[in-house]
Amino acid sequence: MLSAPHLAAWESRPGTVDGDFDFTALRAREFARLDAHGLAYLDYAATALYGTSQLASHHAALAHGVFGNPHSESAPSRRSTAVIERARRQVLAWFDVDESSHDVCFTANASAAIKLVAESYPFGPRTALVLSADNHNSINGVREYARRAGAAVRVLPLDAALQLDDPEPRLVDQATHGAGLVALPAQSNFSGVRHPRALVARARALGFDVLLDVAAFAASHPLSLRACPADFAVLSFHKLFGYPTSVGALVARRDALARLRRPWFAGGTVTFASVGANLHRLHRGHEGFEDGTPDFLGVAALAPGFALLDEVGMPRLAAHVERLTRYLLDELAALRHANGAPLVRCYGPQGTRSALGPQAHHDRGGTVTFNLCDARGEPIPYTAVEARARNSGVALRGGCFCNPGAAEAAFGLPATALAACLASSGQEFSLSRLAGCLGSAVGAVRLSLGLASNRADLERAVAAVASFAA
Repeated sequence: MLSAPHLAAWESRPGTVDGDFDFTALRAREFARLDAHGLAYLDYAATALYGTSQLASHHAALAHGVFGNPHSESAPSRRSTAVIERARRQVLAWFDVDESSHDVCFTANASAAIKLVAESYPFGPRTALVLSADNHNSINGVREYARRAGAAVRVLPLDAALQLDDPEPRLVDQATHGAGLVALPAQSNFSGVRHPRALVARARALGFDVLLDVAAFAASHPLSLRACPADFAVLSFHKLFGYPTSVGALVARRDALARLRRPWFAGGTVTFASVGANLHRLHRGHEGFEDGTPDFLGVAALAPGFALLDEVGMPRLAAHVERLTRYLLDELAALRHANGAPLVRCYGPQGTRSALGPQAHHDRGGTVTFNLCDARGEPIPYTAVEARARNSGVALRGGCFCNPGAAEAAFGLPATALAACLASSGQEFSLSRLAGCLGSAVGAVRLSLGLASNRADLERAVAAVASFAA
């Protein structure tokens, strides 16, 4: 693991926060279509936007090259294989690791990467699953594999700021009954909360394997898997740089990958398979996990995406997003009705930095989730905010963002009443019907920032929100 000084040096590699970078010129060059359409795009937690240079570079490679199925040995096939292996090394380098300790399995998206772990992990009565309450549903679904194997499933709860509530003693307690797999996001897709990366090493020291969803965090911040030694890290590349939309990855420690036991095999994953002998043998490493023909043309689009982020420099991008997030939080907090009542109820930490000093982790990333309240303090339906934002040229997201645990904690939904309402909904479920049954707000508004975001985007979004003041 890197020491603190070495980690600081790694996170300040070329493209430092101190250097000048013209984000205005970058937007004009790479994302001119935003202003051409009069659009403030603030839905980066759903997907980043691709830059013009990414398309040009990828399309030029396709126009001038001939690429074949990498399972063959022809020249076009070998060219595809070379592209995939270069991309594999680039992904490892991006996360500050290499082939000596880690491997990359390319998948269709982060959900597919999670499923590779879930279906292959050796769950059992003495091998538990510990989930953060704050998780995307793709990780929540791992519990179904755990339960099928007779494993205990425990949940690490959230506090009022949607941060993990004293998780270490809970992990210590679970470890006495048998460790297993801990699964959590580095950054919440609901609230933008950044959970403590130090928890990864602590969980591993207690005997757990750790599955870390890095998609939201890595989109605007450098991440070293040496310093944050998750056994399994998952992401979709469109969350980092918008294009391609069909490639994700499982970045795994080689020793952890070797402990997985796949429940099936497919084309490309076996050294041999026999119908007559009723036998098969899986490849070792990534080859045993990449089912069928990989998206070799999509993988070829990763290099231009990394090149764009490298040009900016991840520390500079992190600082850019943090400045804008701080501005947005301040502007939303200042909005009031005529009677002085606050218009906006934000979820999660109200600042972008912890009060623990300059070495502390940031409390939140570039995602801000909130509800609007009328002058009496009653919630305004998030669908009304979505509609007005859309008419104002602001792209944002409304709902629970496929993260029920964080949503339930944010809205203070009691488990007993929630279970009763869900059971009674039958096939007619909707968030509005659930809200009516519970008598409380269900669903929120999310603004999320990224590479092309600027102050004018936020001003337009704040103006749309402020128009609800009475």
